[in-house]
Amino acid sequence: MQATIPLDQNGIHHGHLQLAYSRDDSAWGALMIPITVIQHGAGPTALLTGGNHGDEYEGPVALHDLAATLTPDQITGRVIIIPQMNHPAFLAGTRTSPIDKGNLNRSFPGDAKGTVTQKIAAYFQTTLVPLADIVLDFHSGGKTLDFVPFAAAHLLDNAGQQAACIAAMQAFNAPYSVMLREIDNVGMYDTAVEDMGKVFVSTELGGGGSATAKSIQIAKTGLRNVLIHAGILGGEMNLKPSTTIDMVDGESFTFASHSGLFEPLIDLGDTVQKDQPIGLIWNTEHTGQPAQTLHAAGHGILIARHFPGLIKIGDCAGVIGVPRD
Repeated sequence: MQATIPLDQNGIHHGHLQLAYSRDDSAWGALMIPITVIQHGAGPTALLTGGNHGDEYEGPVALHDLAATLTPDQITGRVIIIPQMNHPAFLAGTRTSPIDKGNLNRSFPGDAKGTVTQKIAAYFQTTLVPLADIVLDFHSGGKTLDFVPFAAAHLLDNAGQQAACIAAMQAFNAPYSVMLREIDNVGMYDTAVEDMGKVFVSTELGGGGSATAKSIQIAKTGLRNVLIHAGILGGEMNLKPSTTIDMVDGESFTFASHSGLFEPLIDLGDTVQKDQPIGLIWNTEHTGQPAQTLHAAGHGILIARHFPGLIKIGDCAGVIGVPRD
């Protein structure tokens, strides 16, 4: 993979990350991932990404808007904007790539000699992330989950790095700020960036495979806030109250015990007590059967839930977070 534009020159440059990709409809073709680089003088570098999963849209909208409106004279340093990291998945509207079924956010550090998704990951790992001082990666729930809108940071071994990530999360200033516990962080872009010692902030800004005017505005405002916080963009941050949420190990996730028709019993943001019913699963093969009840693993508020009407055994049905006093 190579960039068709310079990554280190003053001014504004719109182009592509070009990856040779031989296929049935283009024997000597290439995969072209849009990228914008804006640079003005010496200063920090922000790497801004969306479309890590192809069915999540707040980030791509906010980043396309930024690429079309931000000018070099407004910044000090460099901004690298990639609205659709996994461009094939984005065009297909799917979480994973239609080319190789690769989940980009589980493919790091990648492989420059591997599949298309592995090659994309390898380019970020070896070329783009090393340039960055701060990385903002937009996510939402895609087609299968829905979230209260939050920015997120992770618990890290390095206390100083963790404090810097928390400060960036707070600067994003989503309605909720979550200290996020991942089910499995192996192969994640988040982990790759944090392992390099970078400041990293992520989001979950809604879900259902779409976006709303409200969730997009949260993305745009948070994006601007992070650039101001990083010392790249001038002006004052737009800050409102944000509820800080902790996730308790072993008490945050409720998984479906059966497959069937999902009936949520509480809505996002609702308060819930440990063992309280949060959903029902109805047998779709027979009528007259009692529903299976899903219970909250802990107490707090519902910050995420299964979105489609049908659910499969093992699916994440709900996530509970605990607001800090």
